[in-house]
Amino acid sequence: MTIATADLFDARGDELDSLALQLLDLGGRTAFDGPLRTVRCHRDNALVKRTLATPGDGAVLVVDGGGSLESALVGDLIAASAVENGWAGVIVHGAVRDRAALSSLPLGVKALGSNPRKSAKDGVGEVDVPVTIAGVVFRPGRHVWADADGVLVER
Repeated sequence: MTIATADLFDARGDELDSLALQLLDLGGRTAFDGPLRTVRCHRDNALVKRTLATPGDGAVLVVDGGGSLESALVGDLIAASAVENGWAGVIVHGAVRDRAALSSLPLGVKALGSNPRKSAKDGVGEVDVPVTIAGVVFRPGRHVWADADGVLVER
Protein backbone atom coordinates (compact mmCIF):
# COMPACT_ATOMS: atom_id res chain seq x y z
CA MET A 1 0.00 0.00 0.00
CA THR A 2 1.30 3.42 -0.98
CA ILE A 3 1.73 5.97 1.80
CA ALA A 4 -0.18 9.24 1.36
CA THR A 5 2.06 11.98 0.00
CA ALA A 6 0.86 14.43 2.68
CA ASP A 7 1.89 12.00 5.45
CA LEU A 8 5.17 11.25 3.71
CA PHE A 9 5.97 14.95 3.40
CA ASP A 10 5.17 15.48 7.09
CA ALA A 11 7.61 12.69 7.97
CA ARG A 12 10.41 13.37 5.45
CA GLY A 13 9.85 16.86 4.03
CA ASP A 14 13.51 17.90 4.21
CA GLU A 15 14.46 14.97 1.98
CA LEU A 16 11.77 15.53 -0.66
CA ASP A 17 10.77 17.92 -3.39
CA SER A 18 7.11 18.57 -4.10
CA LEU A 19 5.94 19.20 -7.66
CA ALA A 20 3.75 22.31 -7.58
CA LEU A 21 2.57 21.71 -11.14
CA GLN A 22 -1.04 20.54 -11.16
CA LEU A 23 -1.43 17.29 -13.11
CA LEU A 24 -4.59 15.35 -13.93
CA ASP A 25 -5.06 11.79 -12.63
CA LEU A 26 -5.92 9.84 -15.78
CA GLY A 27 -5.02 6.22 -15.01
CA GLY A 28 -6.87 3.50 -13.17
CA ARG A 29 -4.68 4.04 -10.11
CA THR A 30 -4.45 7.39 -8.39
CA ALA A 31 -1.76 6.42 -5.89
CA PHE A 32 1.49 4.86 -7.08
CA ASP A 33 5.20 5.00 -6.35
CA GLY A 34 8.49 3.44 -7.31
CA PRO A 35 12.03 4.07 -8.43
CA LEU A 36 12.00 6.55 -11.25
CA ARG A 37 13.25 6.43 -14.79
CA THR A 38 13.07 9.27 -17.27
CA VAL A 39 12.55 10.13 -20.91
CA ARG A 40 13.02 13.61 -22.34
CA CYS A 41 11.30 14.07 -25.70
CA HIS A 42 9.28 16.62 -27.64
CA ARG A 43 6.27 15.46 -29.64
CA ASP A 44 7.99 12.09 -30.29
CA ASN A 45 7.03 9.08 -28.20
CA ALA A 46 9.24 6.36 -29.69
CA LEU A 47 11.54 6.34 -26.64
CA VAL A 48 8.53 6.29 -24.29
CA LYS A 49 7.11 3.28 -26.12
CA ARG A 50 10.49 1.52 -26.17
CA THR A 51 11.13 2.14 -22.47
CA LEU A 52 7.68 1.01 -21.30
CA ALA A 53 8.08 -2.19 -23.35
CA THR A 54 10.94 -3.23 -21.04
CA PRO A 55 10.56 -4.75 -17.55
CA GLY A 56 9.45 -1.98 -15.20
CA ASP A 57 9.82 -3.85 -11.91
CA GLY A 58 7.45 -1.38 -10.23
CA ALA A 59 9.18 1.75 -11.57
CA VAL A 60 7.58 5.06 -12.52
CA LEU A 61 8.48 6.67 -15.85
CA VAL A 62 8.70 10.46 -15.75
CA VAL A 63 8.31 11.85 -19.27
CA ASP A 64 9.46 15.42 -19.88
CA GLY A 65 7.56 16.44 -22.97
CA GLY A 66 8.36 20.09 -22.37
CA GLY A 67 4.77 20.77 -21.37
CA SER A 68 3.55 20.44 -24.95
CA LEU A 69 -0.13 19.65 -25.41
CA GLU A 70 0.21 19.52 -29.21
CA SER A 71 0.36 15.70 -29.43
CA ALA A 72 0.04 12.74 -27.09
CA LEU A 73 3.09 10.97 -25.69
CA VAL A 74 1.15 8.05 -24.12
CA GLY A 75 -1.98 6.30 -25.32
CA ASP A 76 -3.85 3.10 -24.57
CA LEU A 77 -1.48 0.71 -26.36
CA ILE A 78 1.66 2.12 -24.74
CA ALA A 79 -0.04 2.17 -21.34
CA ALA A 80 -1.21 -1.44 -21.77
CA SER A 81 2.40 -2.38 -22.56
CA ALA A 82 3.49 -0.64 -19.35
CA VAL A 83 0.98 -2.72 -17.36
CA GLU A 84 2.13 -5.95 -19.03
CA ASN A 85 5.74 -5.08 -18.20
CA GLY A 86 5.19 -4.27 -14.53
CA TRP A 87 5.42 -0.47 -14.45
CA ALA A 88 3.71 1.29 -11.53
CA GLY A 89 2.95 4.51 -13.36
CA VAL A 90 3.76 7.26 -15.81
CA ILE A 91 4.01 10.98 -15.09
CA VAL A 92 3.84 13.04 -18.29
CA HIS A 93 4.79 16.69 -18.56
CA GLY A 94 2.69 16.86 -21.69
CA ALA A 95 -0.38 15.22 -23.18
CA VAL A 96 -1.81 11.72 -23.34
CA ARG A 97 -4.72 10.28 -25.32
CA ASP A 98 -7.30 7.50 -24.99
CA ARG A 99 -8.40 8.81 -21.59
CA ALA A 100 -11.32 6.37 -21.23
CA ALA A 101 -9.05 3.38 -21.85
CA LEU A 102 -6.31 4.74 -19.58
CA SER A 103 -8.77 5.10 -16.72
CA SER A 104 -9.57 1.37 -16.93
CA LEU A 105 -5.96 0.19 -16.70
CA PRO A 106 -4.27 -0.72 -13.38
CA LEU A 107 -1.63 1.95 -13.94
CA GLY A 108 -0.99 5.36 -12.45
CA VAL A 109 -1.06 8.06 -15.13
CA LYS A 110 -0.63 11.76 -14.43
CA ALA A 111 -0.44 14.31 -17.24
CA LEU A 112 -1.14 17.94 -18.09
CA GLY A 113 -4.05 17.00 -20.34
CA SER A 114 -4.99 15.13 -23.47
CA ASN A 115 -4.94 15.46 -27.23
CA PRO A 116 -6.04 12.80 -29.74
CA ARG A 117 -3.19 13.73 -32.11
CA LYS A 118 -0.42 11.12 -32.46
CA SER A 119 3.18 12.12 -31.93
CA ALA A 120 6.18 11.42 -34.15
CA LYS A 121 7.98 8.07 -33.94
CA ASP A 122 11.55 9.11 -34.81
CA GLY A 123 13.19 8.21 -31.49
CA VAL A 124 14.46 11.71 -30.82
CA GLY A 125 15.19 12.40 -27.16
CA GLU A 126 17.08 11.04 -24.16
CA VAL A 127 16.51 8.20 -21.70
CA ASP A 128 17.54 8.03 -18.04
CA VAL A 129 18.87 11.57 -17.75
CA PRO A 130 17.93 14.06 -15.02
CA VAL A 131 14.91 16.11 -16.10
CA THR A 132 13.59 19.29 -14.51
CA ILE A 133 9.85 19.92 -14.44
CA ALA A 134 8.52 23.10 -12.82
CA GLY A 135 11.77 23.53 -10.90
CA VAL A 136 11.85 19.96 -9.54
CA VAL A 137 14.68 17.67 -10.64
CA PHE A 138 13.79 14.03 -11.34
CA ARG A 139 16.91 11.87 -11.24
CA PRO A 140 16.83 8.27 -12.46
CA GLY A 141 17.05 5.83 -9.58
CA ARG A 142 15.47 8.16 -7.00
CA HIS A 143 12.07 7.31 -5.59
CA VAL A 144 8.87 9.09 -6.61
CA TRP A 145 5.43 9.01 -4.96
CA ALA A 146 2.18 10.20 -6.50
CA ASP A 147 -1.42 10.38 -5.34
CA ALA A 148 -4.44 12.67 -5.55
CA ASP A 149 -2.53 15.36 -3.59
CA GLY A 150 0.43 15.50 -5.95
CA VAL A 151 3.94 14.24 -6.66
CA LEU A 152 6.94 13.94 -4.32
CA VAL A 153 10.46 12.92 -5.28
CA GLU A 154 13.64 12.21 -3.34
CA ARG A 155 16.23 14.95 -3.67
